[in-house]
Amino acid sequence: MYKQINIMGYNVFDEKLSSINIENVTKQIVNTINPHSYVTAKSDALFQEALLASGALIADGSGIVLAAKKIHGKKIAKVAGADLHQYLLKELNKTNGSVFYMGAAPNTLMKIQERISVEFPNVRVGSYSPPFKADFSDEDNQVIIDSVNRFNPDVLFIGMTAPKQEKWLYQHKDKLNFKVASSIGAVFDFYAGTVVRPSQLWVSLHLEWLPRLLKEPRRLWRRNFISTPLFLFDMFKAANSQRLSDRKTSGRV
Repeated sequence: MYKQINIMGYNVFDEKLSSINIENVTKQIVNTINPHSYVTAKSDALFQEALLASGALIADGSGIVLAAKKIHGKKIAKVAGADLHQYLLKELNKTNGSVFYMGAAPNTLMKIQERISVEFPNVRVGSYSPPFKADFSDEDNQVIIDSVNRFNPDVLFIGMTAPKQEKWLYQHKDKLNFKVASSIGAVFDFYAGTVVRPSQLWVSLHLEWLPRLLKEPRRLWRRNFISTPLFLFDMFKAANSQRLSDRKTSGRV
């Protein structure tokens, strides 16, 4: 069990990535949470269930880091999906491990495999590009599951849009072979180079969302102008409730 901190109902990972072990484990799911996924899960019961069932839920969003500070007065690290992806590939490279990418277009998957062959030559790579549709049929799901299991990866990355990717993994985890699995969405495109991730300067300033919004306003406006204010409203309510609870506990109320 990892060290965790409860943030508005979710137990968020509060350790260094090095504590995530891919040896001697099976069916460990590592997901990410950010303000948009928090808000989306409030009206999507299956998505919420998938997040709550995660073995580790990492803070992939400055809003989650801010909430830890405001509610508990605690500093936690922001760990992007791209950081998790890089860490796991490094670990696999040390042990001649294997990774499977499920999601994205064939061209993106090809570019991922080409880059890994250069940067992590000891890692065996498999992939599958699923049909581009809102919902998979039973036949689609079986083909995906069979593709993963034939490869039998140490690490399984799912790269579809949230919350589809988290829900799909949660629903089919018992039929899939893997040690560690994670839904990392846009990281497929970042690593393949088909989409450029904002520079480290923006990441350091906790403003990674801004250049992404400017590039894709139609896709990202909702998460920044609707989800973020809703998240902040809940965060301040939770912070006030925590302060009141602390005062009662200390006998100051």
